[in-house]
Amino acid sequence: MFEALISGLSLVFQWPAIGYLVLGVFLGIWVGAVPGLGGIIGLVILLPFTYGMDPVSAFALLLGMFAVTSTSDTIASVMLGIPGTAASQATILDGYPMAQQGKAARAFGAAFTVSAFGGVFGALILAVSIPLVLPIILAFGSPELLMLGMLGLAMVGSLSGGSMLKGLIVALLGLMMAMIGYAETAPVPRYWFGTSYLLDGLPLIPVVLGLFAIPELMELAIRDSSIARIPREQSQGGGMIEGIKDAFRNWWLALRCAALGTYVGMLPGLGAAVVDWFAYGHAVQSAKDKSKFGRGDVRGVIAPEAANNATRGGALLPMVAFGIPGSLGTAILMGALLIQGLKPGPEMLTDKLNITFSMIWTIVVANILVAGLLMVWSNQVAKIAFLRGHLIVPGVIMFVFMGAWLGGASMGDWIACLIMGIIGFLMKRGGWPRPPLVLALILGPILENAYHISMRVHDGLGWTTRPIVLVIIGLIIITLFFSFRGSRKTAKSKDTLVTGDSAETNVLISAPFAALLGLFFVWAAVEALSWPTMVNEFPLTAAIPAALLSIVVLFMETKAARYEITQIGGFRAAALDASERAFIGGAARFFGYLIGLIIVAYLFGQMIALSLFICVYLLRWGEYSWKISVSYAAVGLLFLYGFYDRVMNVFWHMPLIYGF
Repeated sequence: MFEALISGLSLVFQWPAIGYLVLGVFLGIWVGAVPGLGGIIGLVILLPFTYGMDPVSAFALLLGMFAVTSTSDTIASVMLGIPGTAASQATILDGYPMAQQGKAARAFGAAFTVSAFGGVFGALILAVSIPLVLPIILAFGSPELLMLGMLGLAMVGSLSGGSMLKGLIVALLGLMMAMIGYAETAPVPRYWFGTSYLLDGLPLIPVVLGLFAIPELMELAIRDSSIARIPREQSQGGGMIEGIKDAFRNWWLALRCAALGTYVGMLPGLGAAVVDWFAYGHAVQSAKDKSKFGRGDVRGVIAPEAANNATRGGALLPMVAFGIPGSLGTAILMGALLIQGLKPGPEMLTDKLNITFSMIWTIVVANILVAGLLMVWSNQVAKIAFLRGHLIVPGVIMFVFMGAWLGGASMGDWIACLIMGIIGFLMKRGGWPRPPLVLALILGPILENAYHISMRVHDGLGWTTRPIVLVIIGLIIITLFFSFRGSRKTAKSKDTLVTGDSAETNVLISAPFAALLGLFFVWAAVEALSWPTMVNEFPLTAAIPAALLSIVVLFMETKAARYEITQIGGFRAAALDASERAFIGGAARFFGYLIGLIIVAYLFGQMIALSLFICVYLLRWGEYSWKISVSYAAVGLLFLYGFYDRVMNVFWHMPLIYGF
C-alpha cells in the first residue's frame, strides 16, 4: 500500500499531469467564483476534453477543477452574500456581515486556510479509510439517510434568530416546494399550477440566486453604498494575516468540522448540500458565546469552509470503491472513470490502487495550490467591498440571470429567479430566515424517496427502532430542546442570536407573510387530499404541521403589530414607518427594472436585454455618464458573446422579434 501511495504521488507530478492539474485549478477558481456556474458545469465542459488522455492527466484536470470550486465559491459568498455553489450557503451567514464591516480580507484569510486544511484532511482520511469504511457506508440505508436529513433541517431551522418557529415553518415550506412536479412514487403532477415548466420540479439554482442575490443587490442599489458599511480607513482588524491567525486559533473547530465533512461526504445523496449546515450548526451549538454568530463571527466562516472542502475526498470513496456516485458531480467523475477504461470496485483498491492514490494526491495538491493563489489575490478582491454599489449591481445581475439560465435554458428560470427574489426580499424584511428553505428544497426529494423506501421495506414504522435511527432521533430532540431553551434565554436577555434575516424583523411585513403562508399550507393540504395515498402522504405530513405553526406565528406577529401600531400612533403612521424601513419604494423600482429586463429579453433577446439593462441602470439610477454606461454595457455584451455564447455554447431564448 505504501508503494502505491508513493507511486500515486509521483504520477501526479509527472508531465503533463501536473500541467493539467494547474490548468484545472485556474478553471476551478473561475467557475467557483461566478454565481451559477460551479463544479458540475465545469465537469460537463471539461469531460469531452479528457478523451484520449491518460487516466492520471484526465483526473488531474477534472479533480483539479472540481476540488477547488468549494474554495473559490467563498468569494461570492463573502463579497456579495450570494452562495457561489450549494456548498457555500452557510458561509454567507457570517462571511457577508464581515465584508459589510470591512473585514472581507480577514474572512478570506480564515476561509482559505481552513479550506486547504479541510481538503487535505479529507483526502488523507480517504486514504486511511479505504479498507475501513465499507461497514459504515453499508450501515446507512434509507431510514438512516431520512433521519440524517431531518437532523440537518432541525439544525438549520433552529438557527433562525429570535424565532425557531419561523425557521421550522420555512423548512417545511422548502419541503413543499420540493414536491412541485411529478411525485417520486407515481406519475402524478403536484402543485404545478397548470404550467409545464414546473412538471420537472422547481430548479435549485434560480431559487438560490433569486432568494439570496437579488435582495442583497437591491439593497446595494437603494442605499447607494458600498458593500462595506464603513470607510476603508476605518476598518480595523480586517486583514488577511488576522484571518489566518483566526484559523489557527480555532484549529480544534476546523479539525472537527473537517472530520464531519469527510464522513458525511461519504454518504451517497447528502454530501456538500448539507454538510456546511451541519458544521455551522455544530459551531453554534458548541460555542460558549453564541451572541456574535450571524453578525460577522469568524467561526461561522471557519466551520462550513473546513467541512465543505473535506467532502470532496470523502465523496470519492463510494464512487471509486463501490461504484456508488453520491452526487451529480461524482456521477460525472464515474463516467470519466469508465471512459478511461477503469472499473469502480475492487480493482481500484488492488491492481489500480496507484491510480486511486493519484486522485487523492491531486485533491491534496489542488487545495494547497488554490489556497496560496487566492491568498495572494484576495487582498485585491477584498477592495471590491469599498467600491460604490452601483458599479457592482449591474454586472452581478448579469451573472445572476445567466447563472439561473444555465440550469434549464428556459425563460421560466428567469421568472422563477425574479419571483424568488421578491419572496427573499419579503422574508429578509419580515425576519424570516432564508437558509432553511434552500436546504429543505435540496433534501426534499431525498427525504421523500427515503421515507417511501423505508415504509415499504420495513412494513410501516419498524425502521424507527434501528440503532442508528434511534441515535439520530435523540440528536434531533437534543438539538430542538437546546435551541428552544436558548431562544427563551436570549428573548429574556434581548441578546438574540441572529442570522442576518432575523435582525431586520418588520412585523407589519411579517404578519401578512405568515397569513399568506398559512393560507398556502391549508390550500396545499386540501389539494393533496385528492391524490393517491402514496402521493399525498409526504405533502400532508409537511403541510398540516406547517399550517398550524403558521397560525401560531401569525397570532404572535399580530400581537406585536398591534403594539407597534399603538406605539407609533395609528395604522397609517405605522405602515408608512414600516414601508420606509423596508425600502418598499426602492424595492418596487428595482423589481420594475428586472421585470423590464425580462420583457425586453422576450422581445429582443437576452444579450440585448442584459447589456441594455446595464446601460439604463447606470444612466438612470447610478447617474453615470453616457461614456461610462455605454462602455460598461459594451464590455458586458462582449463577455456574454465571448464566454457564454462562444465558449459555453449557451442555447439562447428565441426572441419574438424573429417571428416577424
